[in-house]
Amino acid sequence: MNDFDALERDIQPDDSVLPLMSLREVVMFPRSIVPLFVGREASIKAIESAIALHDKHIFLVTQRSPEKEKPEAEDLFAVGTVSRILQMLRLPDGTIKVLFEGLYRANWSILESDPAEAGDFPLVRVDRVDELHGDKSEGDALIRAVNESLDVYARNNKKVAPESILAMAALREPGALADAVMPHLKVDFLRKQRALEISETSQRLEYVYELLLGEIEISTIEKRVKGRVKGQMEKNQREYYLNEQMKAIHKEMGREDDPAAEALELEKRLDAKVMSDESRERVKKEIRKLKQMQPSSAEYTVVRNYVDWVLDLPWGVLKETDLDISKARVVLDEDHFGLEKPKERILEYIAVQSLVKTMKGPILCFVGPPGVGKTSIAKSIARAMDREFMRISLGGVRDEAEIRGHRRTYVGALPGKIIHSLRRCKFNNPVICLDEVDKMSMDFRGDPSSALLEVLDPEQNYAFNDHYLDLDYDLSKVFFITTANTLDSIPLPLRDRMEIIRLPGYLETEKLKIAKQFLLGKQRELHGLSEESLNVSDNAMLEIIRRYTREAGVRNLEREIAAVCRKAAMKIVEDKAVTSVAVSKQSIATYLGVPKHRHEEREEKSQVGVTTGLAWTQMGGELLLIEVVLMSGSGKVEITGKLGEVMQESARAALSYLRSRSDLFGLKRDFHKEIDIHVHVPEGATPKDGPSAGVALVTSIVSALLNIPVRNDVAMTGEITLRGRVLPIGGLREKLLAAHRGLVGTVFIPAENEKDLKEVPEEILKDLKIVPVETVDTVLEQALECGSSGALFCGRDNISPLSNLLVKEEYLPPTH
Repeated sequence: MNDFDALERDIQPDDSVLPLMSLREVVMFPRSIVPLFVGREASIKAIESAIALHDKHIFLVTQRSPEKEKPEAEDLFAVGTVSRILQMLRLPDGTIKVLFEGLYRANWSILESDPAEAGDFPLVRVDRVDELHGDKSEGDALIRAVNESLDVYARNNKKVAPESILAMAALREPGALADAVMPHLKVDFLRKQRALEISETSQRLEYVYELLLGEIEISTIEKRVKGRVKGQMEKNQREYYLNEQMKAIHKEMGREDDPAAEALELEKRLDAKVMSDESRERVKKEIRKLKQMQPSSAEYTVVRNYVDWVLDLPWGVLKETDLDISKARVVLDEDHFGLEKPKERILEYIAVQSLVKTMKGPILCFVGPPGVGKTSIAKSIARAMDREFMRISLGGVRDEAEIRGHRRTYVGALPGKIIHSLRRCKFNNPVICLDEVDKMSMDFRGDPSSALLEVLDPEQNYAFNDHYLDLDYDLSKVFFITTANTLDSIPLPLRDRMEIIRLPGYLETEKLKIAKQFLLGKQRELHGLSEESLNVSDNAMLEIIRRYTREAGVRNLEREIAAVCRKAAMKIVEDKAVTSVAVSKQSIATYLGVPKHRHEEREEKSQVGVTTGLAWTQMGGELLLIEVVLMSGSGKVEITGKLGEVMQESARAALSYLRSRSDLFGLKRDFHKEIDIHVHVPEGATPKDGPSAGVALVTSIVSALLNIPVRNDVAMTGEITLRGRVLPIGGLREKLLAAHRGLVGTVFIPAENEKDLKEVPEEILKDLKIVPVETVDTVLEQALECGSSGALFCGRDNISPLSNLLVKEEYLPPTH
C-alpha cells in the first residue's frame, strides 16, 4: 500500500460541502502538492473558512477566462480538485502563501440554500468523480513508455528534480502516474484541464504521454537553439572584447579612427547603393581587404580612396525633373534671342522624353563661331529641363586619362573628368557640356578623342568603364552636349556619333535686339545704372555693332557696351548736376574713341573692271570689291590679295570661260596673248578663299576687256563653271545683310539658293531686289551698263587703247 492510498483513507464523508476558490491558469491535480500566492479577498475568506470550519479542506477549480476578477458559475470549469491546506503564511502586503495538496477530482454545484454574498466565497456541493480502469496490459505498456520518456525529459529539462522522477517511476497505477506527471509539463492550463477531466485512467495516461513526447521534442529543439545562441553570443562577446582591446590600442597609439568601424560604415553605405551584383561584390572584396590592413600602410590609403570614389558616385540616383515644354520654351527664350533650330531640337527632345520615360540621352554638337552662345544655351537647356549642369573644358586636353582615368597601378591615380563631374553633381542624369571638343589634340599619352567614342555613343555608354574604377557605369541617362567652332579637326568616327546643330553668326538686326533686350540691361545693373540714368539710341548701338566690333557673336559688343556704361558712370559721379546720360550716333566716339573697324561700301559711281562681290566670314557677311586691270603683255595672269587656292582656281576658270565665249563678246580668238591680266581683291592682308566669287570675277574681267563699267548698285555671288552655269553657295543670309548695309540695291544670287531666302529677315529683303540667275550671261546683261555682245559698243567713242588688240574690227566704232 502506497502513500496515495493512505491519503484516500483520510478523506471524510463531510467533504461533500466545501468552500470554492477559483484559480487563474493553474490546474490542481490529485496527489500533487502546489504552493500558490492568494490575493483576492473572496479567495482569502474561502481559505480561512476551510481552515476554521472544514478541516482545512477546500475545492479548487480553474477559471475559463483568467482575466475575470469575480467569475460567475458559468466562468468555471465543471471538474475541479478537492484539496487540503497544508500550510499558510501571511505576507506583509496582505497576500497569503498557501501550500495545497490535491486529494481527488470532483464535480460541483452551487448550494441554493446558501448563496454566496457579493464579495464573499461560495459554498459548493462536490461529487467525487470515480476513476474508470481500462485494460491492465495496455496500462502497463503506457506506464513503461511514460517512464522511459520521463528519463529523456529529465535530461533535457534540468528543473525536474531527480527525486520526483524516482517517485513517479515507483507508481504502477496509470491514473496516479498521469496525475503525477502533468504538473511537471510546460503546457497551457487548457490542456491540463482536459487531462483532469478524463476519468478513464489509461486514456488519461495516453493523453499525458502524447503531451510528454511533444514537450521532449520542444525541449530538444530548445536545447539546440540555446546552444547555438550561446555559441553566437560567446563569439559576439569575444569579438566585442577584442574590438574594445583594438580601440584601446589605437587610442594609445594616437589613432582615434577605428578601422573596423570605418569598414562597417563603408558596408552600410554600400548596402544603400543600387548597383550590379558584379560591382557590389568587387567593392565588398576591397572592403574586406581594408579590414586586414594596417591604416598606416600606403596600400590602405589607396584602397580606401578607391572605395570612397565608388561609394560617392550617384549609382542609379536620378533627379526628378518637371518636363513642362511650355516652361522650357519660356526659359530658352528668356536666356537667348534667335537660335531657333537648337531651341526647336531641345523642345522636341523634352516632348519625346515626357512620353517615353526610358529614352536614352541624345548627343548634340553645337557648331558655330566664337561668342554665339553655344555654352550658354547648354546651361539654359539644363535649367529648362530642371537638371544639374556640369561643364567640362576639353581645350588643350592631350591625355586619354583625362577622359577615362588612370589605372590604379599608377601613383596618384584618379578617375577621368566624366566620373569627377558625376561625383560633384550627385545625380546620374545631369546635362554635361563637353566644351571645345574640336580643340583636343593627341600625343604619346594617347588620343582623348578616341576615348570619347564610348562616352558619346548611346549604344555603348550604358556600360562605360573608367580605368580607375574598372567597373561598368551607366552614362545612358546623361544628356551630353558638345561645342565646337569647326568640324574639320573632329575625327569622323566621333563626328558620326553626334547630332550636328549649326549656330550661325548673328545678323546685325539680331545683335541690335540682343544688345537692347539682354546686354544693355545686364551692364546697367553691373555698373549701378538705371534705365533713366543711361539711354543708348538704336543708331548709336548700330554704330557700335558696325564700327567698333567685327565678330559673329556678341562678346566684344558686350565689352563695348560695358565701356560706355563705365564712361557714363564716371560722368555722373564727377558732375553732380548730371543725372542721366544719352548716347547718340554722333557722340559715340567720345565714349569709345576712334572707330576700330570699317566695312566695305559700294563704289560711288560705276567703274570699269570693278565688281562688288559678297563674301562670308565667321564674323558675318562682307562686301568684296574685285578689281581687274589690263596691261600689254604676253598673256600672263597675276592674282593678288592673299587669295586661297580655290579662289585662284575660280579666277582661272573665269578666264577660260571668256576665252571659250570670245566670239559672243566680239573678242579676237587670241586676245589673251596680247595682254597681261591682273586680278586684285582688297584688303590685301586679309586671307580670302572660296568659290563663290566666280561670277564677280567673270564680270570684272569682261568689264575690263570691253571697257564697260559695272553698275555700282549691284552685288553678286555664285560659283561659276566652265560652261557659264552659276552654282549655289553658302552663307546667303549673312551676304545679303552685308549688301543691305553697303546700300546695294540689286543682288544676283544662284537660282538654287532661292529657297534659302526664307531664313533672311523680312526687313532685309524689302530693301533689296533679289535676282536669281542660272547662267552668267544673265548677270552680264544686267550688271554691265550697255547690254551684251556687239551692242556694247554701239554709239560709244571712249574705246580703250587696247581695244584695237582685243576687239574684232567689225565691233569697233568708226574712226573720227
